[in-house]
Amino acid sequence: MPTFALIIIGIIIFFILWLIGIFNSLVTSKNRVDEAWADIEVQLKRRHDLIPNLVEIVKGYASHERQLFEKIAEARAKAIGAKTMKEHAEAENFLSSTLKTLFAVAENYPDLKASQNFLELQRELTDTEDKIQAARRFYNANVRDFNIKIQIFPNNLVAHWLKFKPREFFEMEEKKEPIKVSF
Repeated sequence: MPTFALIIIGIIIFFILWLIGIFNSLVTSKNRVDEAWADIEVQLKRRHDLIPNLVEIVKGYASHERQLFEKIAEARAKAIGAKTMKEHAEAENFLSSTLKTLFAVAENYPDLKASQNFLELQRELTDTEDKIQAARRFYNANVRDFNIKIQIFPNNLVAHWLKFKPREFFEMEEKKEPIKVSF
């Protein structure tokens, strides 16, 4: 076999291996982003599941706060029904603000603040909020890495050809202070 043919075969093999390497790298990054989003969804579901119990406890002490309870139910339904990343962020921010209002109302009821069930749910919700923030940071770091990977040359050529699209960051309000009742 002539040397020229071996060089051409070598170049073709190198090119194929290079494409396989880039493709595998992109798929790995994409799967990490998907896994990180699944972690966020688990924590958001946990948060959504805690809210009805919290509302029921508060209703027992502050039954005349019907408008607040309806607002929380609406915020929770929007958060559960969100489809896009932007909808998720907006719905979760709205839900957070309604929960802050709920805890502000709870401040007016000393018996409620002393309730062991309320305190336990509040502790679980605070823990869940912390886990959501950690999962969000992990997700956004993976999105950043993935987006960089599909934008740099020569990966961008392969990513465009294979229709890899940039992912959106999950932007929520940073929790400024823990949700808790002071005595």
